[in-house]
Amino acid sequence: MANKRNNNGENNGKMTVQEAGRLGGEATSKNHDREFYEEIGRKGGEATAENHGREFYEEIGRKGGEATAETHGKEFYQEIGRKGGEATSENHGEEFYEEIGRKGGEATQNNNNNNNDNNNSGNNDGKMSREEAGRKGGEASKNSRSRKKNNK
Repeated sequence: MANKRNNNGENNGKMTVQEAGRLGGEATSKNHDREFYEEIGRKGGEATAENHGREFYEEIGRKGGEATAETHGKEFYQEIGRKGGEATSENHGEEFYEEIGRKGGEATQNNNNNNNDNNNSGNNDGKMSREEAGRKGGEASKNSRSRKKNNK
């Protein structure tokens, strides 16, 4: 056990704060399992959410994104995007891609309608309809899965 020393280098018989924290953490880990830590983490997250608004999470997300961007290049983002796409493709079928394509198309259409209402321009600036976006999303998903099956 480490003891705290005073300015004269003498041991005053007390434990440092760091040592007490380490020993307490070790004792806690011996007495509790994974579920305990999951539960206290969930409770801490809920308490944080109750005490902070959306701006707090936007700010920490922005700071985290900036820090990551400073230490990683384009290849990093391409790689995590590829891995995320592969994981999503393995976990979801054609219906999933059709649904997100449809939702994206609807959001685009709604956005275009709002812009058209504001601008009275009447055109969609070359953007595809929701039906077209859903169809293309479903086809791309189907083709991707088909290529993966053929490569196995």
